[in-house]
Amino acid sequence: MHIDDVKRQAFAMPLTSPAFPPGPYRFKNREFLIVIYRTDMDALRAVVPEPLQITDAIVKYEFIRMPDSTGFGDYTESGQVIPVSFEGQAGGYVHSMYLNDEAPIAGGRELWGFPKKLASPSLTVERDTLLGTLDYGPVRVATATMGYKHRALDSAAVLAAMLAPNYLLKIIPHVDGSPRICELVRYFLTDVTVKGAWTGPAALELAHHALAPVAQLPVLEVLSGTHILTDMTLGLGSVIHDYLA
Repeated sequence: MHIDDVKRQAFAMPLTSPAFPPGPYRFKNREFLIVIYRTDMDALRAVVPEPLQITDAIVKYEFIRMPDSTGFGDYTESGQVIPVSFEGQAGGYVHSMYLNDEAPIAGGRELWGFPKKLASPSLTVERDTLLGTLDYGPVRVATATMGYKHRALDSAAVLAAMLAPNYLLKIIPHVDGSPRICELVRYFLTDVTVKGAWTGPAALELAHHALAPVAQLPVLEVLSGTHILTDMTLGLGSVIHDYLA
């Protein structure tokens, strides 16, 4: 393969069979279970990178079911998003994500800098309960429950929240192990259609695990539960701060 061929064909690893295709990435019937809870402010300060600012001692624990996504297929993820602000604009910092599919793990980390790791999340309906679970190996590290569609929410308010900016810390090392890329990235969801949104009684339990440390942001008080069904496009990102510049 000539140098020009490499330049023309190279998109992602590996060269001859990339783990994921070029975007855009469209999701149909993307389903969320989001439990918002109050946590310890000192624990948040230890994990949220400057120049992001913490707005309150709040965490959104999310389970996301994605049965139809272009390029990534059918998978589920789970993780924590921390409400923050950047230059006065409210958004969410993606702190942790656990997935059961290699393609979106590779694509999410290489393109945007999503903090994705391989695990076994699940989002199901068990009779009258929406149930989210996260297993890391054989260990159950997160369990969320919510009453199924107890009360409808205002779709306009849900849509406005989903259109807020999201922030990531993208880290890629050099071949000698030193930092090569360390950037704060901002991205948006676009072309969002809220097909339904509901709330109900919710509960969340987190367990300690050395390699899936979701419980380092402890649950002090559950504030709300939200169930959302959407179509959306995951927009590509932009660098808003270069830590190595």
